[in-house]
Amino acid sequence: MRMQTEHHTATSCESNASFLDLVDVLQYPIHRPDDTRLRQAIVCARKGLRLDGCARIGGFIRSALQGVLAKETDNLASNARFSTKPYTPYGTPADEAFAAGHPCCRVHRSTSGNVTRDLIPGDTHIHRLFRNEHFKAFIAACLETEVVYEFADPMRGLTINTMPDGSSLGWHFDANEFVVSLMTRRAEAGGTFEYCPGIRGPGSENYEAVQAVLNGNRRGVRCLDLRVGDLQIFQGRYSLHRVTPVRGVRHTVLFGYTREPGVIGNRLSTWHVYGQVLPAHVDANTRRHDDGLKD
Repeated sequence: MRMQTEHHTATSCESNASFLDLVDVLQYPIHRPDDTRLRQAIVCARKGLRLDGCARIGGFIRSALQGVLAKETDNLASNARFSTKPYTPYGTPADEAFAAGHPCCRVHRSTSGNVTRDLIPGDTHIHRLFRNEHFKAFIAACLETEVVYEFADPMRGLTINTMPDGSSLGWHFDANEFVVSLMTRRAEAGGTFEYCPGIRGPGSENYEAVQAVLNGNRRGVRCLDLRVGDLQIFQGRYSLHRVTPVRGVRHTVLFGYTREPGVIGNRLSTWHVYGQVLPAHVDANTRRHDDGLKD
């Protein structure tokens, strides 16, 4: 399969030298698409995505640079937006058209925060990684697609999920089909990523199964204990997921990509999850997914 990416004019801050310093290219030589080691990593990632919509790529960031990224996200964490609004797993307010207990009526308050893309400087390591063509080509290959595009949402395209001591991230679906995450700071305890792979799919919300999980049914719930430097590719639009309460601090960078260009998150869900919207969200409904699912 050809490893192809969306074409951009590279800026001076996106030099291969700085990028290759960051990634453990001995394990993952993503600048060499025909390298056997890279091909093996892609095969493993594809297997994980096919089996349960999740691929863990351990030690993607060089150990010597993990502290640099931790410091970068630590410094940006003070800019995090915290939503005070209750919302459903779909990022929307309760819909009273549904019966009590239905997932569309079940609201919660996630206590984690998010540093959104508009608050992340373009010269940071994480922003450079997000835009890097080698990185995007690798992600596309793992997803068995020819090209991935940057999630065009000016806030949700690139975020840092920051979880202060005692915070949690409730059960939810993502706005985009898949997300790529990178842990930069691991909690002292807790902070386990839990997910229900493929619990819904295009045109099928499967409310009954979602409601069962919200009611505490653990059947089908899987757990993933991520470590600093691990990369994760996750089909979060189709898999209900959450992060359990943390002790200490947990930081995770979320890189948003899409299969089609120009996709922007729904204005209503953006408002409830992030507590703010930008002008680009006003006409977002004209550039949404056509999979028939709630955002």
